[in-house]
Amino acid sequence: MEGRDRNEHLLALKVMRLTRPTLCSPIIVTSDSKDLPGNLLNNDLKHDITSVSGIETLSAGQFLLLPQSFGNIYLGETFSSYICVHNDSNQIAKDVSVKADLQTSSQRIPLSGHQTESVATELHPQDTVDDVIHHEVKEVGTHILVCEVSYTSPTQIRLSFRKFFKFQVLKPLDVKTKFYNAEDFIVSCLSDEVYLEAQVQNITTGPICLEKVSLESSHLFNVTALNTALDGESVFGHVNVLQPQASRQFLYCLAPQPSLTSDLRLLSGATNIGKLDIVWRSNLGERGRLQTSQLQRMAPDYGDIRLSVQELPNIVNLEEAFTFVCRIINTCERSMDLVLALESAPSSGLVWSGVSGRQMGKLEPGASVYLPLCMVALSPGLQNISGIRLTDVFLKRTYDYDDLAQVFVTRASA
Repeated sequence: MEGRDRNEHLLALKVMRLTRPTLCSPIIVTSDSKDLPGNLLNNDLKHDITSVSGIETLSAGQFLLLPQSFGNIYLGETFSSYICVHNDSNQIAKDVSVKADLQTSSQRIPLSGHQTESVATELHPQDTVDDVIHHEVKEVGTHILVCEVSYTSPTQIRLSFRKFFKFQVLKPLDVKTKFYNAEDFIVSCLSDEVYLEAQVQNITTGPICLEKVSLESSHLFNVTALNTALDGESVFGHVNVLQPQASRQFLYCLAPQPSLTSDLRLLSGATNIGKLDIVWRSNLGERGRLQTSQLQRMAPDYGDIRLSVQELPNIVNLEEAFTFVCRIINTCERSMDLVLALESAPSSGLVWSGVSGRQMGKLEPGASVYLPLCMVALSPGLQNISGIRLTDVFLKRTYDYDDLAQVFVTRASA
């Protein structure tokens, strides 16, 4: 890009984006040997100097091609540009200064020339003033590079001119997230853990390599990434290449801090999970980085009473009694007087052993009680624990708890 009014100014301004080259790919046109052209097109492709020998039908090239245009700029990449002011007149320009700003939709960012008043005391004919600017792009949309050149003419008149270079910053990745609470699926696993599923899609025009996708959790949670195999290597392989429009799904487990688990009110208000940090490389190793905004989960609704299974054997013997422990927490703002009822379904492989309809006593807000229960297995296989009923005597409201957990029933060995 070049700008100068030769009728008014002694200097010319040239701006060029600095970017890495690309592979020059051959034009692939082939045909079957039985077709009319025979092997003419195939032989021509084999002799194409840009194609790779042995894999001519692939779009990989073996020569580097310098950028022919300004190209695409993606959010998170570093925009680099070369600025050159050239004196192609036959006069000397004095006190030359060059300033460069980047104008976005929300702010104006100074990039160069704001620290010193003059970058060249004298600029003789055919001499240049050069500068290279770098800026990590953090906004999408229209960007305008504003370059301003000021100098003093031989007649001691202070002159200046500005040039504007517009370009678009595109979104490189589409990130979608889903949250799952452990209690949404298996109440027996009530550990207050939160699972985050993040889908990362490449929406650029070329393949990229995902160098890092990590979750920076907030101070409220400890994060564990679930994206590695038993040997510690990523489930996506050593090099995670993502083709255009392709996606990768990442899974993370977040465990709340102990200070939260002891107070359900604090835990229900802990909605700030953290943010994703994604680093990728494209176009022969050009680096880009993208951080999402703070991810927020929906606050869990524990209702009036929260019941969880604290201790439970995984395997029990057929026709033998086994015990397990439940925890009942009053999560509402009032005291509750509870009655426990146990109901066994006719088709269930487990039956209750104990007193049904017993008084639990008064439970204050935020208080909890541990409840040992006993069952007998009547059928082998995987069986569900169901049939716990808690009734609030004051409001005459009954809370049902079915499919609390599962145990595997097996025949006792002789």
